[in-house]
Amino acid sequence: MNSPLLKLFTHPADAWLEIRRAEEDHPQQYLPRLLALALIPAVCLFVGTTTFGWSLAAEERVRLSMASAAQLAGLLYATTVVGVMLMGMMIRWMSRGFDAQPSLNQCIGFAAYCATPWFFAGVVGLLPIRWLALAALLAASAYASVLLYGGLQTFLRLKKEQAMLFATCVWGVGLLLLVTILVAMILFWFNGLMPEYVRPASLG
Repeated sequence: MNSPLLKLFTHPADAWLEIRRAEEDHPQQYLPRLLALALIPAVCLFVGTTTFGWSLAAEERVRLSMASAAQLAGLLYATTVVGVMLMGMMIRWMSRGFDAQPSLNQCIGFAAYCATPWFFAGVVGLLPIRWLALAALLAASAYASVLLYGGLQTFLRLKKEQAMLFATCVWGVGLLLLVTILVAMILFWFNGLMPEYVRPASLG
């Protein structure tokens, strides 16, 4: 079970072949992995915002209360899982214009595996530093794009030309969906949940 996941970072072409065979034998085998991996950024963000915090001034750190951090982690977890499933639904819908007839489970599974770099990048939530988070997200986005363009042809059995066009469409829709979900999450976080901040004395 772990071998294809690790191979996505070492031998992605072989990994996609193994993942496709596994999906054909067990159409929902991606679900436990998705639910487990989505915990990484949520749990790390909870730990980071309650113990380490982030700096607003030279020596001042701001943390979240346990309740607010739990709300943020739960919100991040829910939006991550829902976002991957929505992306899978969009891939299924867009596949109608190509010579591919993937099932909804296959499309959600493909989206989940492509999102793997983002899940692991969530480890930086342990240290909520803006430049570190930005660097990790950019690196994860770049490798997720590599997985998308390299895996779509194999996973959905498309011709190379079709796969490139399809992957570009998926990339564009994915970017739009990501921005929409993030904006909605931020607005709900600040206006609906009303976060509670903890400002300890200066650390000097």
